[in-house]
Amino acid sequence: MTLTVHDQVVVGFGQSLKNLSALLDKAAAHAAANKFDPNVLLTARLFPDMFALARQVQLATDFAKGAVARLAGIDPPKWDDTETTVDELQARIKKALDFLNGFTVAQFQNAETRSIEIKTPVRPFSFTGKAFLLHWAVPNFYFHVTTAYNLLRHNGVPIGKFDFLGEI
Repeated sequence: MTLTVHDQVVVGFGQSLKNLSALLDKAAAHAAANKFDPNVLLTARLFPDMFALARQVQLATDFAKGAVARLAGIDPPKWDDTETTVDELQARIKKALDFLNGFTVAQFQNAETRSIEIKTPVRPFSFTGKAFLLHWAVPNFYFHVTTAYNLLRHNGVPIGKFDFLGEI
């Protein structure tokens, strides 16, 4: 079996974004059952200097679309980070999934050796596609998805490991 870049970023990230959407659905159901506004969860943080839940979801989608685009050799789209409701975050996840699903396997030909530059507030980073995927895209994407999960779980949403993993 050969695991392709497409499998890792389109299929893998796509499945995790679907799971993230399902987690937000469970958060909304939990809020309804307990008679509170689900949008209050979007400001939840694990620690004061960490990003809130809404930003974690935005960043997960940013890393997904950014990784797919860069590995396919195109510039990632820029999206405003204006979501303030669960419904708006769900729409953002759907937008990310639609973007990911627009890529073909052929667009990732030579992705492993593609030169990728990332500018951050800390410093710029230069990667081969393989190093970008393994050391930047995958860890950052799953960090933000996992942190979103942890924020929901910490705030009493009844979710577990198999909700994070989704359909296997």
